[in-house]
Amino acid sequence: MASRSELGEFLRSRRNRVRPEDVGIPSYGPRRVPGLRREELAQLAGISITYYTRLEQGQSGQASESVIEALARALALDDDERAHLHDLARPTPGKPRRRPRPAKVRPGTERLVHAMGDVPAVVLGVRTEVLAWNTLGHRLLAGHLDPAAPGRPADRPNLTRRLFLDPHHRDLYARWPEEAARAVASLRLVAGRHADDRELAELIGELTMRSPEFAALWAKHPVATCVSGTKYFRHPEVGELVLDFEALLLADEPGQRILTYTAEPGSASEAALRLLATTVHTRQTQLTS
Repeated sequence: MASRSELGEFLRSRRNRVRPEDVGIPSYGPRRVPGLRREELAQLAGISITYYTRLEQGQSGQASESVIEALARALALDDDERAHLHDLARPTPGKPRRRPRPAKVRPGTERLVHAMGDVPAVVLGVRTEVLAWNTLGHRLLAGHLDPAAPGRPADRPNLTRRLFLDPHHRDLYARWPEEAARAVASLRLVAGRHADDRELAELIGELTMRSPEFAALWAKHPVATCVSGTKYFRHPEVGELVLDFEALLLADEPGQRILTYTAEPGSASEAALRLLATTVHTRQTQLTS
C-alpha cells in the first residue's frame, strides 16, 4: 500500500510540473492546479480518466508495461524517473516490509579498499550505511568518528543521516544544498527499488521527522542515479577540496558499492589530498613506533 501511495504522489508531482501549453493543450483562464489535470494527462497517455484516477489514488493493482510507458512519455520523464515509475507501478506483490540481517562486506572487498592507500574509498550498503572504509576515506569523510565503527552493525555511520543530522558532516560540504539534493534524489530511487526494506523505511521516517530540510526535499519526489560527479569539501584539516567521485557497483552484492574520490592531477585539491594522506601515514607511524 505504501508503494501505491508513493506512486500517486510521484504522478501528481510530475503532472504538476508539465505546463499545458508545452504539450499543446490550450489554457483558458486561471487553473486550480499548476500543471496538467488528471483528465488531460489521461488523454495524452491514451488511457481512460477512470483508470488513471484509480492508479493515482492507489486503487489499482500492477499497471501494464504499455500504460507505464505511455505515462512516462506523456510526462516527459527522464531515464531515472522512468525506472522509478516502473518500480512504483509494478511492486513485488505479497512482500511485507522486513528487517534484514545486517549487511556484510566481503573480506576481498575490504582488502581492496585498504589497498587503495592514497585514494579515499568507502564501501556503502543499500541504505548508505558505511560497511568499510580505508584510513584516508575515514579521515576525509568522518575523522571525528571511531574508525572501527563500520565493523559494528549497531554503530555504523550512515552518510545520509550524517549529512542531515551531524553538524560536523554538514560543515564538510562547501555546497551542502547541492549535496543534500543529490542524496535525497538517490535515496528516492533506492526506496522505489526496495519498498520492502524496513530499515530503509525507518531511516526515511527518522529523517523526515528530524530534518525539515530533508522533509522538504523528499516531498518534491526528486529521482536521480548518482554514480559519478563532483563534490566540494571544506575539510577541517586541509581546507578546500574539489574531488570527483565514482560509485563502483559490486556485482555479487546487490546494492553495495565502493565510493572513491580523486582530484584533478596538478590541482590544489590533489596537493591537499596528498597532504591529508601524509598526515594519515605520519599518525600511523607514530602509533606503531
